[in-house]
Amino acid sequence: MGLLQNGEWVDQWYDTKNSGGEFRRQDSRFRNWLTADGSAGPNGEAGFKAEKGRYHLYVSLACPWAHRTLIFRRLKQLEDYIDVTVVDPIMLENGWEMADPLYGLNFLYELYLKADPGYEGRVTVPVLWDKQEESVVSNESSEIIRMLNSAFNHLTGNSDDYYPQTLREEIHNLNHRIYDSINNGVYRAGFATSQAAYDEAFHQLFSALDWVEERLSRQRYLAGNQLTEADWRLFTTLIRFDAVYHGHFKTNRQLLTEFSAISAYVRELYQVPGVANTVNFDHIKTHYYVSHQTINPTGIVPVGADVDYNAPHDRQLIG
Repeated sequence: MGLLQNGEWVDQWYDTKNSGGEFRRQDSRFRNWLTADGSAGPNGEAGFKAEKGRYHLYVSLACPWAHRTLIFRRLKQLEDYIDVTVVDPIMLENGWEMADPLYGLNFLYELYLKADPGYEGRVTVPVLWDKQEESVVSNESSEIIRMLNSAFNHLTGNSDDYYPQTLREEIHNLNHRIYDSINNGVYRAGFATSQAAYDEAFHQLFSALDWVEERLSRQRYLAGNQLTEADWRLFTTLIRFDAVYHGHFKTNRQLLTEFSAISAYVRELYQVPGVANTVNFDHIKTHYYVSHQTINPTGIVPVGADVDYNAPHDRQLIG
């Protein structure tokens, strides 16, 4: 990632000010909502109406946050409704590079400046773009997936609900623990610049994974017998764990394949129709191992790990 400051690009992965070597992720800045009728949405920001062909997603196949939106686009049958641009896997001094089909831009930060010439802050994927208004709807993945979960239902006829009203409190609690300790926890370990910060992130991560393993050993999904957004938010971190985080981010107490319930759970979610097509391990490994030059200065991409995510999982026996 990087920052725009006073119109200039700053190659900076994280906020280190007064952090004691701890990785601190900055909040997303564009927080508008896409809704069925164009109303403002839950947080009161501007609303955008769901229409076929109006919106465009900018994603990286390497990024777990962007991966969430690709999964929801597939699960909710939105491929014909929302176009996608995939940025290049390698991100160096100019941030995310791309061959932009809409405006001929070369870098993602140029899209942010097109939306807001005075924008300062992180330049990240995913970006949900409104081609009609030529503006960013949102760059907050957790909110984009909720938009995709329901905004287009009346157009597609797909009413599958991964954020059901009856489970929302539990989903929020799950998301809160999983985000801090696992989703962001791997980054807190990998980008730590002090031993104390790394040790803290490492132990919180594996304590949380032990908790997930125990939970999944007695129920099929995180919130019980129903697949929810909490599962997909966790999945995009887990699918990258053995290939990248275990070695590259030094989260090496054990591989996920050594967790019985978690590894079967990951295989089940990977085998949900269409999900495997959103996973590109070449893109994922190239991005992390080549782009993170302070962690891996040689840029060598490891050959392993070779995990068969199409192997039987027997998750149907739980729940």
